[in-house]
Amino acid sequence: MSQITARLPDELVAELDHAARQLRRTRAELVRQAVEYYLDDFEDISRAIEVLKDPAEPVLDWESARRDLIDQP
Repeated sequence: MSQITARLPDELVAELDHAARQLRRTRAELVRQAVEYYLDDFEDISRAIEVLKDPAEPVLDWESARRDLIDQP
């Protein structure tokens, strides 16, 4: 496993320490999990952007979707 170093604002470190105490985990565990979540989201967002840029993909009409999903009795 590799080790990295990052500089964080003192306020963020204080919040991280508080969360770590509450969750009974180490800073490293929380940072590792946060990076994993971020990268998972980044992958999903990147894929969504690719789909939106593809002119062959059908475009969803928001008003139609809203009526179908929200306005149903």
